[in-house]
Amino acid sequence: MNKTVLIIDDSKFMRNFLKRKLVRNGFKVIAEAESGEEAIKLYKAHFPSIVLSDITLPGINGITTLKEIKKFNPTANVIMCSSLGYQDLIIEALRNGAIDFIVKPFFENLIPILNKIK
Repeated sequence: MNKTVLIIDDSKFMRNFLKRKLVRNGFKVIAEAESGEEAIKLYKAHFPSIVLSDITLPGINGITTLKEIKKFNPTANVIMCSSLGYQDLIIEALRNGAIDFIVKPFFENLIPILNKIK
């Protein structure tokens, strides 16, 4: 079965970049969101097996989006991606249930990380 992915990023360029990378590696992108509010609705509607979320989003940020998704589904596989590689942000994301954190634009480890998800 293909792993399904929700991509959350306010940059259309970044969403398209990630989508191409994921599709080339056998993942199915079932939804894309440019805001946290939109992402939460799409998560509940599509129930993807993986969520890739930026931290800096318009409206509610990625950490709040992560908390809301985890509240809805405590077993959600959420990976945070941000160009802000601040250690406190990484720790906050992991404390709130993210399974990993990738600093943009260093996506070399993305596919190996996703392939480990059951």
